[in-house]
Amino acid sequence: MRTLSLIVLGLLLAGSAGAQATKQDASGWVTLLDGTTLNGWNATGNANWKVADGAIEASNGSGMLVTPANYTNFELRVEVWVDGPANSGVFIRCSDAATINQNNAYEVNIYDTRPDQTYATGSIVEVAPPSTPMKAGGKWNTFEIRAEGNHLTVTMNGTRTVDVKNDKYARGPIALQYGAGVVKFRSVKIRTL
Repeated sequence: MRTLSLIVLGLLLAGSAGAQATKQDASGWVTLLDGTTLNGWNATGNANWKVADGAIEASNGSGMLVTPANYTNFELRVEVWVDGPANSGVFIRCSDAATINQNNAYEVNIYDTRPDQTYATGSIVEVAPPSTPMKAGGKWNTFEIRAEGNHLTVTMNGTRTVDVKNDKYARGPIALQYGAGVVKFRSVKIRTL
């Protein structure tokens, strides 16, 4: 019986290894996306995600790339490039992986031309406006997102844009959004706290 249990456990672990493309470095960072494959991400919607020039990009449709795993307390680093009219975001602690939006997850917004600039690029939509107005269009940007208990911070290109306490969502997957324009992600790394 013990042998059978070990075999089943081994098969489960082998099966889950392909579920999320991961590589951990010595400091604990795990690569969730490296710009070379969509393996390990669940797609929702009809965005035309593809691998191109060392990044994952979309330019049509709408939808999300969603991690199969849930995360609670973590640091997340995301490298993203968008054009001027792009609408994108990084959603964390999503409470409903099938219908992710700003009403059931924290959305770190990447939307330079948002009609209501209160929650434009660098904000957490409906939670905290950016302390410093930021623009992401036309260049590679690095977002550092930290979620520890109810304390959330967002740093964009070295500038802290959000530092807030909020208890809405405690745990869930991470999602990368395509809404409009051209959006490219080339690196997504996480370190659990």
